[in-house]
Amino acid sequence: MSLATYPFALSRRRFLAEVGAVAILSGVTVPARAAGRALPPPPITPRIPFVRTQVGRTRTDPYAWIKYVPASGQRSIETLPAPVREHLLAENAYSRAVLERVAADEAAFFSTMQARLPNGDAEPNLTRDGWAYDTAYPDGSHALYSRRRIGSSVVETLLDEAVRASGEAYYRTTGQQVSPDGTCYAWAEDVGGNDRHRICVRDIVSGAVRTLVDSDAYGYGGLIFSPSSDWLFWIWRDARNRPTRVYRTPVKGGARVLVYEEADPAIFMQVSRTAADGFVTITLSGPDTSEVRLIPVKGETDAPVVVWPRAEGRRYSIEEWNGDLVALIEDADALDGRIARVDRGTFVERGDLVPHRGGTQILQMASFQGALVRLERRDVLPRMVLTLPGGEEREVTISGNAYALTIPIGQDHRGTTCRAMIETPASPPRWVDVELTSGRSTVIATQRIAGFDPARFEVRRLFATAADGARVPITLLTRKGAIADGTGPLLLYGYGAYGVSSEALFDVAPTVLVERGWSYAIAHVRGGSEKGRRWFLDGRLHAKYNSFGDFVACAQHLIAERHAARDKVVSYGLSAGGLLVGASLNAAPELWAGVIGSVPFVDMLNTMSDADHPLVPLFRPDWGDPLSSATDYDYMASISPYENVRRAAYPPLLTTAGLKDDRVGYWEPAKLVAEVRARSTSASPAMLLTDMAAGHQASGGREAENRKMARFYAFAQGCVEGMFA
Repeated sequence: MSLATYPFALSRRRFLAEVGAVAILSGVTVPARAAGRALPPPPITPRIPFVRTQVGRTRTDPYAWIKYVPASGQRSIETLPAPVREHLLAENAYSRAVLERVAADEAAFFSTMQARLPNGDAEPNLTRDGWAYDTAYPDGSHALYSRRRIGSSVVETLLDEAVRASGEAYYRTTGQQVSPDGTCYAWAEDVGGNDRHRICVRDIVSGAVRTLVDSDAYGYGGLIFSPSSDWLFWIWRDARNRPTRVYRTPVKGGARVLVYEEADPAIFMQVSRTAADGFVTITLSGPDTSEVRLIPVKGETDAPVVVWPRAEGRRYSIEEWNGDLVALIEDADALDGRIARVDRGTFVERGDLVPHRGGTQILQMASFQGALVRLERRDVLPRMVLTLPGGEEREVTISGNAYALTIPIGQDHRGTTCRAMIETPASPPRWVDVELTSGRSTVIATQRIAGFDPARFEVRRLFATAADGARVPITLLTRKGAIADGTGPLLLYGYGAYGVSSEALFDVAPTVLVERGWSYAIAHVRGGSEKGRRWFLDGRLHAKYNSFGDFVACAQHLIAERHAARDKVVSYGLSAGGLLVGASLNAAPELWAGVIGSVPFVDMLNTMSDADHPLVPLFRPDWGDPLSSATDYDYMASISPYENVRRAAYPPLLTTAGLKDDRVGYWEPAKLVAEVRARSTSASPAMLLTDMAAGHQASGGREAENRKMARFYAFAQGCVEGMFA
């Protein structure tokens, strides 16, 4: 599972920025590929039957003993029970030994990816209040945040991640922001790998850095300066890692004050500030409900006021624009969203600014004095529309059949242009400034990458037909002019959960794979929101099997259209995408040359039966509740990858885990791997690599991501070349 939150669908870029992907063990020295010798024997995983009965159903879990949750404190290699520790170390050793066969490919992939790391200099500065804010990567991996006065060459360092990360086994930051008065800079940093952050504030004038919150903060949408810059509002995580309290702490130092506490474990929370700096917002949300509480700038120490009480089936978010509040609302009558004017004093609706249009989903609204900008999606493609104060609309023209569109947050509300970023899997980002009055756009920068030529690639949008007739979008990246002759290998990626869209983003890694003769495809299966809210609902709860059927249909379509050889398709899924590739593996093991699951959610039934899991109450509307519903139990038991491994010839399987992960426990892939070994009739390896320092995501820095993808791609290459036979 993931911490993708609602109230509206997230882009894949934001989602990945927040939840990331666990780092694969790095720094392993391995010899060149070696074929022709027998694979090493895998670890023997003891089967110790554990019988559990619930809702009148009984099951036996032979690998339940692998799961370890400490009574208190953080899980580490030192605190693991000896049998579990020895098992994970043995799994790592076995996986490294098997992957020695593709070490040369791994080194080659990694070297090429590293050579093409953009240094950030091509990304144009965002300007605000006379300052230009910059992000660069001087060491190629860690971010350096800085600013300078427009017209001045004097640069002020705000945050140097490389310096802060020095000496830390794990380091990742989030929530970076400048105070409204421009005197302070704040960020959240995780040095333990468990998403329990500390919050730091830099006095920009003096350069002094103070730890304002020393532990247990939630960083992802969990901190914001007040409009006056006097306070920092932040979210605290409880012992189960659930964000449950909002505190207010003086920026200059002092005691924290409790602002709000949420008792419902099925509610998630975030804090933000409206674009015009009129309010601090506390957004409380679940998959099918939300509630916003406002704290006005003139009463920053007042109790937050509820806009509309939460109601099942209605989700909304609040922004400030043109003297009013505006609300993006989704409910039964506006499935894909509408934007309403709301009186800022009484919270009474004053009519729709943008009415609901079925099939056109509103994803985001960004407020400027001169226009309300919205990001929406229709027929898979995103688009940008401006609403002027008088009600006129301007649509920004964007060409292409498969692209991603991003509107960066934190732009100057008083600015006359809106910055947007456009990219495709074949084309690095280009940044445009859109005039708010006319809608005209001007390209101001394009990211340049050494050794990369966009003209060597092409992107196509295809559609597969699912068993029930649904047309499932596919984004396909190939070499320019590549002939579809049915002989080449293909990597198929999918996610399909929580309404999170798999956007057509640019990423150096897939282009390196494509240069090696591969095709790379994204399957936009149901469960995401690529075709609107209905597309999400049709791949959720008791309709979840649609996601798996869509994924298999996409693979079969690409084979039928000769974009891949029948025996050279490798699947890849991350987190909840692990459920997708795991279930598809069980459904059609003969279809895949190999399967990659990164921190994969594959022990669905057991995890959703754990009421103490930090995410289970939140995500019951998405997956069901097997503790109270026999119907939910039976459906979950029919699709959970671990529960449905069968007697068949399974292909090579590579999974990864983070020891400190409290979202998808390391035991989920460990149990799947053990069960595949026990039941598969083939000699193909099933592997687990556990990063002992990380949680659900990697330590910050782009090098770790490249190491991970190089290992995945080398494994995929080995699968199609028969290196694991």
